[in-house]
Amino acid sequence: MRLVDGRRVFVKAVGAEPNPDTPDLHRSEARITAALPIAAPVPQLLMSLDLEGWVVLVFEDVDGRMPAQPWQLDELHRVLAAANELSVLLDPSPIAAPPVADRFGEKFQGWRRLSAASTDGTDDLAWLDPWARRNLGRLVDREAAWIAAAAGSALIHGDLRADNVLLTDDRVMVVDWPWAAVGASWFDVVAMGPSVIMQGAPDAVSLLDQHLFARGADPEDVTTVLIAMAGYFLRQSVQAPPPGLPTVRDFQRAQGQAALHWVRERTHWR
Repeated sequence: MRLVDGRRVFVKAVGAEPNPDTPDLHRSEARITAALPIAAPVPQLLMSLDLEGWVVLVFEDVDGRMPAQPWQLDELHRVLAAANELSVLLDPSPIAAPPVADRFGEKFQGWRRLSAASTDGTDDLAWLDPWARRNLGRLVDREAAWIAAAAGSALIHGDLRADNVLLTDDRVMVVDWPWAAVGASWFDVVAMGPSVIMQGAPDAVSLLDQHLFARGADPEDVTTVLIAMAGYFLRQSVQAPPPGLPTVRDFQRAQGQAALHWVRERTHWR
């Protein structure tokens, strides 16, 4: 949008229809973005308006573009390097934010809920990958440890993906911060990994593993968190779609399958 004084801004506005949860996400994004340090590679929040159920956010305009799809290696390396730099800048967290246990605790119970559905007969899990069905007990046990594995002091984005990144000539800007939380500094790379694999980055699993190893992330903790994410995506993929988001379940299924592939590569379970 161009203002009367010639400046360009980016405007996000949402009401309670069709998805009643979205306004609260915008309110969260406004609080978090306004509190981030000026050095963070995040578009500046210029103003916000909360009126009669509508939430409007006005950000500085960024002359950038999303990474190409399928991923190009040079752009993926840029984004991974930027994620590392951002985690250093935001560790310890410079703002008050919920711990990952509070932010995602209700979400990362997918394997437990799938196992319960199988036990009570409400879902035979015939749609689930045979490897996951064979190892369901292991996945349930490992998922239960994700909170300790993901604990840390860094402010994480919580939803890092290609569509939440803008590449400029000299920077990588990270947008859309409603899910920010405090946790392990490598959490965002693990959360981003399934979408990277799904979107066709060359040799994505090896590249992600090398990046996490170079950052000193504990391999067992990484696998534990990845298992919890895989369970979340796969269980969500068989739920009814939320209002106004008819395609999200297919997107979650694809990410869940990519995450499960990564889990298999890391665990070598039969």
